[in-house]
Amino acid sequence: MQTNPWATALSQLKRAQEVQPISAELAARLEHPDRTVQVSVPVTMDDGSVRVFEGYRVQHNNIRGPYKGGLRYHPHVDMEEVKALAFWMTMKNAVVDVPFGGGKGGIAVNPKELSEAELERMTRELARKLYPVVGPERDVPAPDVNTNAKIMSWFRDEYGKKFREQPSKIRKDEVPDSWLDGVVTGKPVGRGGSEGRTEATGLGGSFVLDEILQKVAKKPQGMTVAIQGFGNVGNYVARYLHTAGFTVVALSDSKGGVYIPSGIPDIGAVSVCKEQSGKLAGCYCIGSVCDIDNMEKLDGQKISADDILKLEVDILVPAALENSITSDIASEIKASIVLEMANGPTTPEADAILRERGVMVIPDILANSGGVAVSYFEWYQNMHDEHWTKEDVYKKLEEKMRAAAGTVFDTAREKGVSLRDAAYAVALQRLARS
Repeated sequence: MQTNPWATALSQLKRAQEVQPISAELAARLEHPDRTVQVSVPVTMDDGSVRVFEGYRVQHNNIRGPYKGGLRYHPHVDMEEVKALAFWMTMKNAVVDVPFGGGKGGIAVNPKELSEAELERMTRELARKLYPVVGPERDVPAPDVNTNAKIMSWFRDEYGKKFREQPSKIRKDEVPDSWLDGVVTGKPVGRGGSEGRTEATGLGGSFVLDEILQKVAKKPQGMTVAIQGFGNVGNYVARYLHTAGFTVVALSDSKGGVYIPSGIPDIGAVSVCKEQSGKLAGCYCIGSVCDIDNMEKLDGQKISADDILKLEVDILVPAALENSITSDIASEIKASIVLEMANGPTTPEADAILRERGVMVIPDILANSGGVAVSYFEWYQNMHDEHWTKEDVYKKLEEKMRAAAGTVFDTAREKGVSLRDAAYAVALQRLARS
């Protein structure tokens, strides 16, 4: 039976209130999203037929600022999932201490079945349908699962057209394009996007892990890592952990993976191989030559996306979709640290098992908040018509992530609770103050 993500979110909120009590009014506001929007998205396909897709946007809470959260294109997108993801964005933005609330959205579609032209028409129609409820100071979408900078640029372009066309009492000719750029983040650099946004979530996760390890007097050297999920987040967190001195031994996507107990020598080569072949399985790379025939030479082994979670490693990184770690899997996890780079990868039942077993779980609302931190930097640059260097972005990101990780860790020690409970306690404190 599949876990309802919104039920998971509510159970996390209830548990958090045992650690950090809040007013009945604030609890009610967090238990009920401010607004849920469901739209039809009719698209003319390349063959002339018309398909209608279901689109969603949930604006969970804006106590701390404009709603903020990604748009995902995935067959399993539904209202319950989007509500949970929007709730987690509210918590995440509070933990990393940026002035945003929580939102999330998406379309129930398999984007791999659509041509680029169909994707563009679908995205532009979604922008037109959401136009009344989004905006630079109202609700700011961003990339998520199966969406990217190009899709964000289509959305921003269509929003800009609608803004200029709609009758209004304000002088729209006086509104600069840079302000309109702020309707979405994750745009291409050169079209209002920020340096460092693409790699921000993975890089931010590496900063969080390093800060937590420093707190417990551990060093990366000799620590082994397995990563489930090799999209944008999994790819970059693998690269940065490898560079920091961790030994990344296994990577997987939905079709399988790569496992080399002594360590994968070149994450970049594996990334290129996956891009060219469409899957990780078989990407055993020696130099620039990547082939299943190299598996034996590297003492590699075949691995599935589920089996990677049970490997004997120091650090496990779920970086795929929610509910990857169930109670059955939790009892077989051998890692001592779980770095949650996906949103909601651990069910409440599994979380309880890991807690009882003494596994340190670095929660998603802390671990993967680097993306929204740099989204805030991008939005700020748009609103102030600025452009920061990549070095500046990296420096500000490191400061944000280390500060958030330190605050959560210290709160956990002070209250005698898990890092997840501490992260929610920090978020609730900041929401209550706002």
